[in-house]
Amino acid sequence: MIPFEVRHYDSIGSTSDEAARLAAADAPHGTVVHADEQTAGRGRLSRRWVSPPGNLYLSIILRPDVPAARYAEIGFVAALAVADAVTALLPRQAKVSLKWPNDVLVNDGKIAGILVEQAAEALVLGIGLDVLQAPNGVSYQVSTLAGCGGLATVDGARDKLLAALSGWLEIWLRDGFAPIRTTWLARAHPVGTPLTVQLGDRFVTGQFAGIEPDGALLLDAPAGRARIVAGDVRMG
Repeated sequence: MIPFEVRHYDSIGSTSDEAARLAAADAPHGTVVHADEQTAGRGRLSRRWVSPPGNLYLSIILRPDVPAARYAEIGFVAALAVADAVTALLPRQAKVSLKWPNDVLVNDGKIAGILVEQAAEALVLGIGLDVLQAPNGVSYQVSTLAGCGGLATVDGARDKLLAALSGWLEIWLRDGFAPIRTTWLARAHPVGTPLTVQLGDRFVTGQFAGIEPDGALLLDAPAGRARIVAGDVRMG
């Protein structure tokens, strides 16, 4: 198990920025920056991440002994850990699923966001989990643990998440990406699900055809099968 060291803040600009600063100062593998509130949180593509009190915001410094080409796999590892934690905290009838590349959904609403960045010689894994508060003004369906019938405190959700992350990281480091990919596919929407992918200023629609051994999305589009390594995905 990873000996996580949690550094807790009442309020901070960005947990990932603070984790990057600590990583540059040689903070060890497993250092966790946890804040009750972020005033300058961000998601993918530097989008502003609304971060009111009542949710879980943390960033983890990781120093895995793997080639840099495999760093993108961490997002899938984290998604499985979040899904495990959420499943453990929700009623059995709640439907937890995954969407490429690393969205975690409950009853088809996004409940968590994951951001992986390189900082110095380390990776910073940022995770935001909606425990009590749903973000306002977003264009997609959202869920919260409390709103889906879950019984969780923010600290309790953090502890469940870190325990699950430790387990999946161990599997990934020992056995590679193959078991991560297999489990991720089993929890994702079925092959054949209609998807729309935004690639810059253009959109590609098609049917989900799985993910490749390196995690790239496969989409059966009208022009043929497309391999996508980065993009925003929505169902339909």
